Amino acid sequence: MAEPRTTPQQTTPSAAPGAAVGTTDDPTTGTAGRALPATPPRAARRRGPTLHETVLIAVLGVVFGFVYWAFVQLWAPLQLAMGPLADLAANVLAGAWIVVGPLATYIVRKPGVGILAETLAALVEVVFLASPAGPLLLVVGLVQGLGAELPFALTRYRRFGWWVFVASGVSAALVTFAFNAVRFGWLGQDYASLRLGVQVVSCVVLCGLAARLLGDALARTGALDAFAIGAERRG
Repeated sequence: MAEPRTTPQQTTPSAAPGAAVGTTDDPTTGTAGRALPATPPRAARRRGPTLHETVLIAVLGVVFGFVYWAFVQLWAPLQLAMGPLADLAANVLAGAWIVVGPLATYIVRKPGVGILAETLAALVEVVFLASPAGPLLLVVGLVQGLGAELPFALTRYRRFGWWVFVASGVSAALVTFAFNAVRFGWLGQDYASLRLGVQVVSCVVLCGLAARLLGDALARTGALDAFAIGAERRG
């Protein structure tokens, strides 16, 4: 009878403190018991905007600051066209002055992005376009951005279906109406309900739905591939 052959037991060097160690048994390569390299920890997802996201938000704020100013120029002609309901012209245009909030949120998908973009647009109107509202417009922009971003925040920035954009328009309309009702005394007027209804329709169409359509149109060009909206389309 042949004498049994024995193989000395291999020892594994101790791993550095905190390192993840695994072993593998591969008889073809002779790696039984050999320590595997430590796996680096997975990087946590950054919650705040990155540099290129911040640049995009700034660009959107500047561009829509001028867009908002253009809609201000339509205000007086619209008042003339509406005759006895001229005082509702601002409510008809209300959604057009909030669209950058949900648009920026749709593209970047991080907390506070819509509020920041809307406030930057208001800053452009005040500083560069001499808005008659003055510095108070910054507060208005913040309120508008907050109202438009709220439904996205409630979904934790994970849902971007059409219903969320409709909810964004409704939320923006209600929040800004409440703010302006206190500011201008709308609640004491006979047609306050009509004013609210007009503003809700305006914000759903010109703010919520328009933001979704604009975002999709820009994404199709490939210009937003480096952002969250582009990653979703590629996935």
